[in-house]
Amino acid sequence: MSDLGELADRFLKACAARKILSATAESCTGGMIISILTDIPGSSSMVDRGFVTYSNDAKIEMLGVSPVTLDAHGAVSRETALEMASGALARSHAGIALSVTGIAGPDGGSAEKPVGLVWFGLAMTGLQPIAERRQFDNKGRDFIRRETVRTALEMGLKALAG
Repeated sequence: MSDLGELADRFLKACAARKILSATAESCTGGMIISILTDIPGSSSMVDRGFVTYSNDAKIEMLGVSPVTLDAHGAVSRETALEMASGALARSHAGIALSVTGIAGPDGGSAEKPVGLVWFGLAMTGLQPIAERRQFDNKGRDFIRRETVRTALEMGLKALAG
């Protein structure tokens, strides 16, 4: 099992210990988080669903992200990550939802939002959603996406332990 696989296994075991399902809302990772979770045998008892919302329309239609939020802050923002996580939680049977939205490159970055910028959201039943920002080194699209998966799962593990 890869290091990400081991991290995913720990995350699922933490969900099982809390007796909750998980959901994901992914943009820049294109479903990598839900894929690595569902690679694990028996994951169906801890995974409810994954939303792959690459476009703004998908974020609006599938997760209920406000067009006003997207217009004011952009897809790669704290506000969008929070709304993505909250939307995934509300539109699933999960007790925890992880969201990611960022710029994996190699292009699409700007001075304000460079390649490697990723916003993470986390929503749990009964708690205020939280968001975190990371700026990964621009070591290529695959590197940024893998580090995004790692960071999201670590964030989820930390929340489940808290």
